Amino acid sequence: MALKPLKDRIVAKIEKPLEKTKSGILLGEAKEKPVYAVVESVGSEVSSVKKGDKIVFKEYSTTEIKIDDIDYIIVKEEDVLATL
Repeated sequence: MALKPLKDRIVAKIEKPLEKTKSGILLGEAKEKPVYAVVESVGSEVSSVKKGDKIVFKEYSTTEIKIDDIDYIIVKEEDVLATL
């Protein structure tokens, strides 16, 4: 199922925090959720980001949804703070 955002909304997939480094060191469990995600689709009025961009967003300004065990967020373009 594909989510198609309306107007100034962005659908992004939340990235899971790393569990271990490239060299194999295990990392502890993260206490906070990541505040970045990869853009999956954008609404018709979005002009500053595109599919595939990694975005930083306001933590409490999103709607979270889970589809097929994948966590997505829906966020307004104005709540996107930066791209990585």
